[in-house]
Amino acid sequence: MLCLDNTIIMQLDLAMPIALCLVVLAALILSKRLGDKLTETAEQKEFKTRDVLLLVGFILTMVSVMAYASTINSGGIFENALLIFFLCTHTTLLFTFTHTFSNMTKSRVQLISIGFGTAAIIAGLVSLTGPFSDTYTIYRTIAFFGLATFCFGVTVFEQQRKTTKNGRWYMAAQPSSLFVLLFLFFNVLYKGVTQIWYPYLLDVFAFTFVIFMIIYIAPLFSWKSACVFAVLLTLIDICLVFIGPMVTVANTFTDLGIPAMVYLPNVPIVTQDTGSLLFRGLGLGDFFFAGVLAVQTFNKFGKKTALVSIVSMSVAFGVWGLFMLDLKEVLNIGGLPATVCIISGWIPIAVYKWFTTKNKSVSPTHITLPVETTNEQRPSQ
Repeated sequence: MLCLDNTIIMQLDLAMPIALCLVVLAALILSKRLGDKLTETAEQKEFKTRDVLLLVGFILTMVSVMAYASTINSGGIFENALLIFFLCTHTTLLFTFTHTFSNMTKSRVQLISIGFGTAAIIAGLVSLTGPFSDTYTIYRTIAFFGLATFCFGVTVFEQQRKTTKNGRWYMAAQPSSLFVLLFLFFNVLYKGVTQIWYPYLLDVFAFTFVIFMIIYIAPLFSWKSACVFAVLLTLIDICLVFIGPMVTVANTFTDLGIPAMVYLPNVPIVTQDTGSLLFRGLGLGDFFFAGVLAVQTFNKFGKKTALVSIVSMSVAFGVWGLFMLDLKEVLNIGGLPATVCIISGWIPIAVYKWFTTKNKSVSPTHITLPVETTNEQRPSQ
């Protein structure tokens, strides 16, 4: 779903279409480079039409339940349970993905550990500065310095480790631990005057998670199941946005600080009447939707067509965003179904390529008939 802060200006935005293009492109490149490793992990499973129907049905049910519960129990136990659920799923995704590729050279493991240790030290030092200090400063500092000690300890341990064949759980624990600490101490347990989680850290982790989702799940679709998924999800998205549950869920995620949406300032920069910047938001499900279409287009028609489709989806998304405010006022909705914006750029490319490929496959071929020869007897001399 595409969201826009209240404003009286219809404004072209370049930030979100460019972000959509770059995220999908990065996920596509990584998916092809890491394909063999992921195929082993997924055990070469493939989504059938039945699986797609179940997936779309699950999405519809979850969004409806979350919207209803958020309405009748705002700020209650449901939102706390939702917070814990998504914190666990995001942490598990980070750990699983990192552990899958943890069987690397010793020098790379040490370099990555030093990087996470340095990031933890920076977070701990930031916690001591005035704008970010609060009642949890001492606990926040101890936690981040403890993580830094663990990361640097891994660097020393790797230097003495003899075998490198098995996966390294201690390497996979580093990004997930950093995410949990940042989420807890700069979002849930944060009373400082300067916001750092929204939108900066939220966007970093949201982009990370959606790229992982595309890399892991998009290759499991087939061309047929991807087309079924595209049609059904678009119809469901239209219904949920117009009826209202999708907007409610998006607002709930934003209030809780869950990295389920990306928020970027409008480019060119626009300042609202309140003096704040105009931000646009896009759900991770929409990034994932575009990623599935791009990956399956690559598998079906090749790299060139996939790249053209990514650019076409991004351009179409930007054109729809230009008229978003007018459409919101006319249709009286809180946002636009972004799947419509994305699929309107993908369909022309996919249909054109499908027809041209089909025509080439059925075009008549020139058949060379064998020439019948005879053996003539030469006159005897």
